[in-house]
Amino acid sequence: QVQLVESGGGLVQAGGSLRLSCAASGRTFSTYAMGWFRQAPGKEREFVAAVTRAGVGTTYADSVKGRFAISRDNAKNTVYLQMNSLKPEDTAVYYCAAAPLPYTEARTYDYWGQGTQVTVSS
Repeated sequence: QVQLVESGGGLVQAGGSLRLSCAASGRTFSTYAMGWFRQAPGKEREFVAAVTRAGVGTTYADSVKGRFAISRDNAKNTVYLQMNSLKPEDTAVYYCAAAPLPYTEARTYDYWGQGTQVTVSS
C-alpha cells in the first residue's frame, strides 16, 4: 500500500512557475515508478510526466516537454513536478500516481493522490 499526498498547487499568472510535491507513505516508495497526471474540467485525465524508480529515466507529454521537469528523492519519499512557463491551458487538478513502471496510461497506475489544483491566469 502506498498513500500519496500532493501539495504546492495554487494560482499563478501565465509565464510563472510552480513546484508540485507528492509525499508518499510506506517504505516501498523506491519500488514504484511515479507519474503526474492532470484533469481539466470537462476533460479526461491526461498524462503529464513519469519517472523511473531510480529517478534516472523520465517521460513527458508533448504539451509540457521543455517546460516541466519531474524528479524524485527516494530518501524523502517524494516526487516533484517543476512547472515553468505556465500557460492558461495548464489549468487543471494535478495528481501523482504510483505504478510498477513509468507508464503513460492512467489505468495502469495502482495508487493515486487526492490531487492539487493549479490555476493559471492569463
